Amino acid sequence: MGRIVVSENISLDGVIQDPTGEDNLGRGNWFAQIGEQNLGAWAKVELAEALGAEALLMGRHSYEWFVARGWASSRTGEWADRLRSLPKYVVASSALDGPDWGNTTVLKGDVIDEVSKLRQEVDGDIVVYGSGRLVHTLWEHNLVDELRLMTYPVVVGAGERLFGETSAATPLHLVSTRAVGDGLAFLTYRV
Repeated sequence: MGRIVVSENISLDGVIQDPTGEDNLGRGNWFAQIGEQNLGAWAKVELAEALGAEALLMGRHSYEWFVARGWASSRTGEWADRLRSLPKYVVASSALDGPDWGNTTVLKGDVIDEVSKLRQEVDGDIVVYGSGRLVHTLWEHNLVDELRLMTYPVVVGAGERLFGETSAATPLHLVSTRAVGDGLAFLTYRV
């Protein structure tokens, strides 16, 4: 049975929106403030995560973000190659006509039913990048098994947070913490 693993870049105050400044939030681009040493250490963690994944699950907006930035075709290197080779599942309405990234299946219909089926079909980690709205839906239906939070030393003060209001409190178990570079904290929690 597959495990849904949510992997997020997140600020100290829980913001996940606009880490690269491209959504014109006005407070974005906190990702670029980490410096080259931290960026290299971050990339190693991301590569290891991709190598350990069996599939990717994304919402339409996050999928389109990856495609627009060349992950489907022009990016090079081991990480890009791994993401291209992984099966990708996109939760989308009819607004996504066809996938632009090889190995992609568009999940249409009821999100909970589709993701529940996917968990039965995939053996291993199904990693969710970004996809805030999708994460909220999965969380509310107890479909998230693990959170991996790359925590940035910045308070953004505005923007979409990983968790807003939820229907219930959910206890988590801290699995690991580790410093990444000289400024990031990588936290892993299991539900």
